[in-house]
Amino acid sequence: MSRYLSRFGRGLRFAVLGAGNGGQALAGYLAWRGFPVRLYNRSAARLEAIRERGGVKLEGRFEGFGRFEAVTSDLGEALRGARVALVVIPASGHRALARAMAPHLAPGQVVVLNPGRTGGALEFYQVFREQEVHPGVTVAEAQTFIFASRVVGPGRVRVFEIKHRVPVAAIPAGRTRTVVRLMRRGLSEFVPAAHVLETSLANIGAIFHPAPTLMNAARIETGAGFDHYHEGISPAVARVLEAMDAERLAVARALGTRVVSAREWLQAAYGVVGSDLYTAIASCSAYSGISAPDEVNNRYLSEDVPASLVPIAALGQLVGVATPAINAIVELASLATGVDFFAAGRTLERMGVAGMTVDGLWQYVLRGEKIFAASGKEAYSGSGAW
Repeated sequence: MSRYLSRFGRGLRFAVLGAGNGGQALAGYLAWRGFPVRLYNRSAARLEAIRERGGVKLEGRFEGFGRFEAVTSDLGEALRGARVALVVIPASGHRALARAMAPHLAPGQVVVLNPGRTGGALEFYQVFREQEVHPGVTVAEAQTFIFASRVVGPGRVRVFEIKHRVPVAAIPAGRTRTVVRLMRRGLSEFVPAAHVLETSLANIGAIFHPAPTLMNAARIETGAGFDHYHEGISPAVARVLEAMDAERLAVARALGTRVVSAREWLQAAYGVVGSDLYTAIASCSAYSGISAPDEVNNRYLSEDVPASLVPIAALGQLVGVATPAINAIVELASLATGVDFFAAGRTLERMGVAGMTVDGLWQYVLRGEKIFAASGKEAYSGSGAW
């Protein structure tokens, strides 16, 4: 990658793609830190107030003003000359954005999904292969989003908290160090993960979001407001989450990847301990006051089901691990919303790994080389051309 650095100069310019809660917070923070930042959003209307002010006002955890180099709905303008493109949109829009970005990317640029959910980097990477993007472009994904943040007014965003540790991995894995080195210049919380299977299968939102939404659908549709975690996750709901989590862990084990359980994650993230998942969630004060969605068809279904549960189930098929609990939630979500998520979500084909063996998948993740079970080898050297 070093031979491409000269085209971007010594400065580090960021393009932040997406001007929602997370995008405004991330762009504002980096600009406040003094980096050149270009903020992109497909809809120009969302950018009007930000463009008038020239940036966003940060409140809460950080206080200050982040002034942007550009505020645009022109994707080419946003990406031109940017060393790092930070994708901060719902995962359901990743595939379309990857296609739109493809003609505008240049060797040496780094694209980081914030976060990738499950299989996000694999899907982006596959789209870039299909669109013949230069292999000097790097794709990576963060395991989680760095901030808890909300837009609180026109050109104003509040950052409630910043995570202390955000694992990130590139495909192929050998490029992760380059990505981390760049990201840590602006965000020291980014740390290297082993590979994108680790970042993808450590997706706790896949467990905590869709099932409680579906199992509280009547409460949501009658307008009875309640806390998503402390009131929406009863002992019975938690048992379903534990079954789903056991399947996620089984898929990871079959792939030779170590990820923590939901209970272990709660202990590491918030210091809470419980004899079961229900007890751990109930004793987590950080979840107090987090309201349930006000409609059933929300991002906990429209994003977490197709971009988290579907790819976990698909990877389970690849390694021969049954995922009946996860499949049941996907089917219920499809019935509740009228969307066939198994057809619309991140399948093995969309992630570019259909027909691979486990060994072939590892070769792909670590080296960027495609090896299929019966049809021979389609290789990418990682340094020059697909």
